[in-house]
Amino acid sequence: MIHIHSHSGIYTLEAEQVLPISREAAWDFFSAPENLGNITPPYMGFKITSRPDDRMYAGQVITYSIGLLPGIRSPWVTEITHVQEGRFFVDEQRFGPYAFWHHQHWFKSRGDATHMTDRVSYKLPFGPFGRLLHPFIKRQLIRVFTYRYDTLARLFPAPATSDIRSS
Repeated sequence: MIHIHSHSGIYTLEAEQVLPISREAAWDFFSAPENLGNITPPYMGFKITSRPDDRMYAGQVITYSIGLLPGIRSPWVTEITHVQEGRFFVDEQRFGPYAFWHHQHWFKSRGDATHMTDRVSYKLPFGPFGRLLHPFIKRQLIRVFTYRYDTLARLFPAPATSDIRSS
């Protein structure tokens, strides 16, 4: 489930997914910066350009290069600003394509599964012109998070239920 709403010139995207893995396993996957490339659409040409540590921590700065449009690449610098081990972390853009980017990642146990929530608040650059571009940006973000959702469902498939019938 993905939806975007607007408030005070800022847009907020919310995406939720339940993965059939423990919260600890989900945390291990998402707290390793190199896994971000595995859940980003290939057409974006996502590449980490810094040498991040194995595990994230508050204050960590990670640099990337991404494709915004065909033939147009942009550097992107984020800082991990908050980490509560196993529960949530926040990354914020320091330099990049947005005027503002604040991405919260939440993890809650749900039995043997993990309920994940992404909440991204963002503002587009270029004032009124940026707002005119929002329908395009909104479609792009929905594509990115849909790709992520589908990729995670493939990486962490739900266990098959057995259908054993007695004769």
